[in-house]
Amino acid sequence: MTERHLDKTPTILRKIVERKWEEIEERKPKVSEADFKAMAGDQPPARGFANALRARIEQQTPAVIAEIKKASPSKGIIRDPFIPEQIAESYERGGAACLSVLTDHDFFQGHEDYLKAARAACSLPVIRKDFMVAPYQVYESRAMGADCILLIAACLSRHQMQELEGIAHEIGLDVLVEVHNGEEMDDALTLGTPLVGINNRDLHTFEVSLDTTFALHERISKERLTITESGIMARDDVQAMTSRGIYGFLVGESFMRAPEPGEKLRELFFPAG
Repeated sequence: MTERHLDKTPTILRKIVERKWEEIEERKPKVSEADFKAMAGDQPPARGFANALRARIEQQTPAVIAEIKKASPSKGIIRDPFIPEQIAESYERGGAACLSVLTDHDFFQGHEDYLKAARAACSLPVIRKDFMVAPYQVYESRAMGADCILLIAACLSRHQMQELEGIAHEIGLDVLVEVHNGEEMDDALTLGTPLVGINNRDLHTFEVSLDTTFALHERISKERLTITESGIMARDDVQAMTSRGIYGFLVGESFMRAPEPGEKLRELFFPAG
């Protein structure tokens, strides 16, 4: 079994990760890892998540990963009614480069079917936003049609991240590695993925500071792509990032609370469009 890495993990993440291991054990009798591996192999080619972002970033145009999220542990229900297909279509019209879909059941009220429905409703590449801890979930992600997975450095060891990335790339998935501080960045930069997400939310205090991205971005080489996450709420925030050469964004909650998520995306990132 893949090692568990919880010694420095913030309390909420620790709780989620423990539940993930339970979830995997509950699912295995229904669908084995070998079954998911076979199903992953039967999928058509992935849509190219990293390439979609790179194409925008190299043109110095905002590359927005627009998130489809029903709820969160701290905020409760964020969007109701919640219709993933309509949200995906709205985001595509609004100029999103990619989608992020929450699939965690217990803490975010997500579901695999939301990812399938959103992806089927548009032509955008989709990342499965969940808490990856084991190879089982990587094969499962490809089997459900994801184009990319998220690896959160705060709840994985360096060895775990390397193992999961290796499997992902082997089966055609891109990888976004998420960091919150310099120590996590050390681990992230041992990976081959070009996608490095910097989360501006401190997982211990839950405070958000864009300075986190400004400081950590300096450590990322030009061959990699910086994706800033959390705290992008206004045009000034977008301009603060782009003025420093940061064109990758992952935004969710501010879009989810808008009547028309894609219009909010356009207003925030492409106001003259």
